Amino acid sequence: MHTNQKAWFGAEMRLISVILFLVEFVRGAVLVSLLPIYGSKTLGLAPDAIGAAISAHYITDTLLKMAIGYLLDRFSYRIVVQAGLFISLAGVYLLQFAELPWMFIGAAALYGIGMSPIWIVCLTKVSEQKRATQMGLLYTIWMVGLGSGPIVCNILLDYNVTFTYKLLVTLSALACLLTFFMSRARAVTPLRLPLREQAAILKERLSRMKLLLPGMILQTMGASMLVPILPGFAERELGMTGAHYSVLLTAGGICAAGGLIPMGKLADKLGGRKWFLVAGFLAFAAGLYVLAWGLAFWYCVLIVALLGLSYAAIQPAWNALLASYVPPKQEGLGWGILSTFEGVGVMIGPVAGGLIASWSSESAVFWISAVLFGLIGFYYLWFPIKVFAPGEEAIKQT
Repeated sequence: MHTNQKAWFGAEMRLISVILFLVEFVRGAVLVSLLPIYGSKTLGLAPDAIGAAISAHYITDTLLKMAIGYLLDRFSYRIVVQAGLFISLAGVYLLQFAELPWMFIGAAALYGIGMSPIWIVCLTKVSEQKRATQMGLLYTIWMVGLGSGPIVCNILLDYNVTFTYKLLVTLSALACLLTFFMSRARAVTPLRLPLREQAAILKERLSRMKLLLPGMILQTMGASMLVPILPGFAERELGMTGAHYSVLLTAGGICAAGGLIPMGKLADKLGGRKWFLVAGFLAFAAGLYVLAWGLAFWYCVLIVALLGLSYAAIQPAWNALLASYVPPKQEGLGWGILSTFEGVGVMIGPVAGGLIASWSSESAVFWISAVLFGLIGFYYLWFPIKVFAPGEEAIKQT
């Protein structure tokens, strides 16, 4: 029985990982390439309108995280993930009819509804032991999907916009079909507390992690500010073609994806997650600042590789740190609320980036983003952070 359950769990996780990859592949292609390029070149939208559409996607994604976490603690993973992905499929499909800005923004918002469930399901499956290593593996799948989507999309958009769009719709539909093979079992949560009691536990945890809150918001805001202007910046400021832009994304993605698991293992082994965060944030800030100088192509490749490695240093340690504040037996709700806090920055970032680019310049967006990441790094350098070992908080709670 135990062996069969173990084998079933492995097969289930492999299926969920494939769905996660497809979902993030399409998301990366839509947000980083399709919306900015199609919105700018085909629809003639300004950067602030494109930023508003990307923010609308993240607003619906973020606002639903808490509710979806609550549902995942009470209903079958399959039902919640399936409903979300079918709604997102509708959003992708409606983009072809988005001839007006409000329709463009509305379709992007609808697309954001179904993004949360699959990721939160993955987070709830992570075990307490070697959490940073397992988070690194999940983020590798996430990064490869999210990074390869815009790389492939940029190349295809140079040849055939219609084919590229239909490919993304097809992959979204495939992800929906794969959900029919997921288990109908509900989440195993032996201890079910009322929502009010769970919220009280999380409120207490959040009050104890208040030094982390600036990083939760500012890092996602700083990164998402760049999304609406990246393709235009590469073309106008750096003089790159779509192929050059894809090379940059590939270099950053390979370094990030290749570094996630080793960095996660190193964080587990050394236990110095604070220093991984500080070094990662400061290196990321320096890379963004230098990238805005408009250097030659191969210098940009090296800078983007540094950004990828910096990201790999930050993410496993950061998410393992957050995980120590998730109450045991309420993982779905816990990750939903924490993801909501992180998502506040993502809701603000694209709009802010689009407005700054419209009012000033695309380079200014990079400089401001670099300042935000630098402030986060120095903030955590001077303010002490209590870093718990995996499972320590769960032990204290029992």
